[in-house]
Amino acid sequence: MSTSPADAVAGEITGTDDGVLETPFLDSERWNILQSITEEGGYAYATMTSLAAAGDIRAAEAAKEMAWEQLHSGPWHSVVPIWRDAYSMACMHLAKLHYANGEFNQAIKALDMGIIMGGMMLRDELNLAIRKASEKEKAKSDLGEKGESEIKFVSQDINVAEVQQSLPIKSLSCKLVGKRPALSLEAFLREHYLSGTPVVIRDSMDHWPAKSRWNDMNYLRRVAGFRTVPVEVGKNYLCPEWKQELITFSEFLERIRSNDTTSVETTYLAQHQLFDQIQELQQDIVIPDYCFTGGGEIRSLNAWFGPAGTVTPLHHDPHHNILAQVVGKKYVRLYSASLSDELHPHSETMLSNSSQVDLDNIDEKEFPNILDLEFQDCILEEGEMLYIPPKWWHYVRSLTTSFSVSFWWSDAEKLDD
Repeated sequence: MSTSPADAVAGEITGTDDGVLETPFLDSERWNILQSITEEGGYAYATMTSLAAAGDIRAAEAAKEMAWEQLHSGPWHSVVPIWRDAYSMACMHLAKLHYANGEFNQAIKALDMGIIMGGMMLRDELNLAIRKASEKEKAKSDLGEKGESEIKFVSQDINVAEVQQSLPIKSLSCKLVGKRPALSLEAFLREHYLSGTPVVIRDSMDHWPAKSRWNDMNYLRRVAGFRTVPVEVGKNYLCPEWKQELITFSEFLERIRSNDTTSVETTYLAQHQLFDQIQELQQDIVIPDYCFTGGGEIRSLNAWFGPAGTVTPLHHDPHHNILAQVVGKKYVRLYSASLSDELHPHSETMLSNSSQVDLDNIDEKEFPNILDLEFQDCILEEGEMLYIPPKWWHYVRSLTTSFSVSFWWSDAEKLDD
């Protein structure tokens, strides 16, 4: 009988440390994974993995590269799932060898890549291994020290009149999204969820530890500084110069701090499942009760973290969405789902939920009726949550350094979609 990652917790975390990163679940499932991979033609991968398990770090790197190539052989949805688990396994082997050499930072980087790009089979064991390697890394670095003074991302209010000059035309001049303090679940269901009407909810996240922690750069660096995260670089994902990078969280924090004083390109941690990856940060937030309205289930928790000026262009999402503003302020513009045709979605399948209209630079000759369309907008303040109904189009701009969390959930009847 194979060992589950949960069964391995006690021995993995509380056992004596002899310089070995224990992986009982991987050890029990290795041959099953390799058999599935060889059935997909991965004979060379299986050979390199066997050598890696015997302690060959070059073979571990080679196996990781082979799996990486398979992950990038076509659209993500077309990747054979076993290759995602193969990538996780190669990352785990590489991490074990770095850990044995005392290279805990490199071990954490390999484990993070396994979480970000790999499958779910080894996810629990990857998280356990990261916990153990992180304890080792913190013990030998200053990231574990708590005596540092706070470095705040946002320390003063904004001048709305000045900010408005950087917003799309007609911003904050039409219909504002209504704001409701401590909205009851019954009122949310009756007045917003069932009718599909946006609302800003106040006073519902004051109890989150994140409210007092995430505005401190040193806290975030201490908790997650040596972790690897995917970021977007450039104006936004619709621009040709836009790209993605993998950097440490500490490097990302430094880019945010230097964004206003250097020529560094805007870097944005956008729509990343950060809280699945870095569980210490997940402990700082609470899923709002509103997200269980309709009897559905949570589909995704995503982080949105970046400097002032980051933009998510006009688009829509398939699920109910609560956007919780933890640090800083954002401008949000919303168009009803009924206006989809008038907002000119891209024809390409991958971008069909995004509008061709650039609200920051509207081409009135190509889109002459855009300025006549009705919309709602607001400045989402720190500590507020915005409910965005499914398929409602929205444009978002950070007015300050901003850290937000989006909660997607589905209706009960859509659980099988």
